[in-house]
Amino acid sequence: MLDVAIVCLFILAGAGIGFNSIAFLPSSWTANADISGVRWVTLGFGFVFGAALGAVVRSAYRRLERNIREMPTDALLTRSVGLVGGLLLANFLLGPIFLFPFPESLAFIKFLASILASLVFAYLGMTLSDVHGRTLLRRFNLNSLNAGSESGQFRGDARPKIVDTSCIIDGRLEELLGTGFLEGYLVVPRFVLDELQLLSDSADADRRSKGRRGLDILSQLQTGFGERLVLHELDYPKLATVDAKLVRLTQDLEGALVTNDFNLNKVANLQGLTVLNVNDLASVLKPRFLPGDLLQVKVLREGKEPHQGIAYLEDGTMVVIEEGSGHIGEQASVSVTSALQTSAGRMIFARLQNRPVPKA
Repeated sequence: MLDVAIVCLFILAGAGIGFNSIAFLPSSWTANADISGVRWVTLGFGFVFGAALGAVVRSAYRRLERNIREMPTDALLTRSVGLVGGLLLANFLLGPIFLFPFPESLAFIKFLASILASLVFAYLGMTLSDVHGRTLLRRFNLNSLNAGSESGQFRGDARPKIVDTSCIIDGRLEELLGTGFLEGYLVVPRFVLDELQLLSDSADADRRSKGRRGLDILSQLQTGFGERLVLHELDYPKLATVDAKLVRLTQDLEGALVTNDFNLNKVANLQGLTVLNVNDLASVLKPRFLPGDLLQVKVLREGKEPHQGIAYLEDGTMVVIEEGSGHIGEQASVSVTSALQTSAGRMIFARLQNRPVPKA
């Protein structure tokens, strides 16, 4: 309905201007012509021009409306504030120019200066607000996310904890929150939730299972720790990957990134961010095994190297057993030879207890 109204309005305006534009035609054109016929000709040209211009304006309006609807709320708000601020500043600076006594022949300078200053300062205000305003807005917004609580802000000096997709799927966040070792608010960005939903709709069964597990864990966290779980609506459309968005969000919120992704951990460290790696915490809390310690494990499968067997401890630590491939499915007593610890996890190397130690 609005599209039709826009086009009709321009058609009527074009037809009206065309019908009355005969007054602007040279007198030589209308001296011996039928005035009524000329009016109808100019009305026809005005009708066609108005219809074409109305279609262009309608298309531009719909495109602008679509862009505004797709624009993030914080970007729309900050750009609007920047636009208004830029126009106010332009009018403030134009005051001396309008008060200056220009000669009548140069009076047009005031009009041109007002147009130029308004365009320049409006664009400058929108650009600056788009670059810096969203960060300031996010800080105010983040501090008011829990406005219904006693203080309306993050309690104490605890930094907000921004969690990534892999850490949610891992499933240990609920236990960490329950023990009280993880303080402050847990921030789940909207783009992380979107990634979990994308995984849960994947055609690959493994990815689909991980996505659904992550959504279930978030639901449990919402039930058990709803007052500390914050779903943040921020997004960075110009950044291509979720990892890059997580790093940027952690920087903007001056928080700590909670992850167990080895590569993301490295990138965040290079950016100077505080990273809480769940695997690092688990490695620190795992029992220490020294060379010579005895373990009882069940050999589950072959290893990558010939004759190796693979077993796992109750906490998920992988045990690589020399000459263990012949004991798959059996309980075996093994002796620890060495251990390897990384942010990606821990590996223990062992040999069968009854196997003689090779001579040097």
